Amino acid sequence: MNGHTNEETNDTAKQVPAVGGLDKAWTEKVISAMGPKTDPRLREVMAALTRHIHDFAREVDLTVDEWMAGVQLINAAGKMSTAKRNEGQLLCDVIGLESLVDDITYRKAAADATASAILGPFWRHDRPTREFGSTVTFNTPSDGQVAYFHGTVTSAKTGKPLPGAEVEMWQASTNGLYEQQDDEQVEHNLSGKFITNEEGKYAFYCLRPTPYPVPGDGPAGKLLEMMDRHPYRPAHIHLIVTVKGYKPITTQIFDSESKYLDNDSVFAVKDALVVKFEPRKGDPQAEFDLEYNVQLAPADEKGVSSVPDVSPAY
Repeated sequence: MNGHTNEETNDTAKQVPAVGGLDKAWTEKVISAMGPKTDPRLREVMAALTRHIHDFAREVDLTVDEWMAGVQLINAAGKMSTAKRNEGQLLCDVIGLESLVDDITYRKAAADATASAILGPFWRHDRPTREFGSTVTFNTPSDGQVAYFHGTVTSAKTGKPLPGAEVEMWQASTNGLYEQQDDEQVEHNLSGKFITNEEGKYAFYCLRPTPYPVPGDGPAGKLLEMMDRHPYRPAHIHLIVTVKGYKPITTQIFDSESKYLDNDSVFAVKDALVVKFEPRKGDPQAEFDLEYNVQLAPADEKGVSSVPDVSPAY
C-alpha cells in the first residue's frame, strides 16, 4: 500500500487532465517544452514550425502510414545527398520552397540589383578559378552549341564597374547532366570561377544551355511522378557573383527560346532573368553571344545574401 486512497488518486488525476494531440493545447505543450536557454530566433522558428506541422496533420487527418512514408522520403534524401548532390535541397525545390525562401530573402534588396534565383542542388564549393576569356567546355558534346558569355559587374548604386569580382558559373551538358553526375565528363567540366578585370568585365566560353529533367532516381523525382508533374527545367546557367563591400548574388539566367519557361519544375524563372542569345560573328570558337551585366547592391543596404558561406556538410 502506498498510503493513498483511490479517492485521492482520482482527485489528483482530475487536476491534471490528459491533453490529446487533437487539442491545440497539445501543440502549445510541445512548444513550451523548449528551455530558457533556447536561442530566440530558433524559438521563433521552431514554435511556428511546430504549429504549422501539427495543424497540417490535423487538417489532412494524417495517418501513421502516411507519416512514416514522409519520414522514409526524408531519410532517403539524406542517404542520397553528398557534397556533389543535395537531394534534400531538390525536394525543397520541387515543392517551391527554395524559390519562396529566395524571394523572402531578397524582398528588401536594392531595386536596381540583379534579380536572384535559387542555388539548386549541384553547387560545389571547390570550383577552380579560370583565366579571363577561357573555356569551361572540356568535353564538348557533338550537339553542343558554344556561346561566348561576357559582361560587366557594376555597383547598383553608382553604376561604377567592380574590378576583382568573382563570377562563378556552372551548367549541365546537353545530356542533362552536371559533371558530378556524369562519369564521361571531366571533373569541373562546364563550371569555373572568373575574376573581373580593371574594367569590371568577365568573359568565358560555355555551352548554350538546354532544358533537362531534374534527377528521377531519388525521392524528389519519385514525388514528382506521384504528383503527375513533369520534371523538366528550362535551359539555364547558374551564377554566383561576389566582391568585397557588396552583397553577393546567387542567380540563374534563362534562354528566352527555351521550353518550360512557364512551367519550370522548381519554379525558379523570373522575367528579369530571361535573356536572348544572339548569333556571334567573326569568332570561330562560338556560334552565339550573350552579354549579361550584373549589378550588386552595397553591403550596407538592406537585403540578405543567399550565397552559402560554408560548404555543405554530409
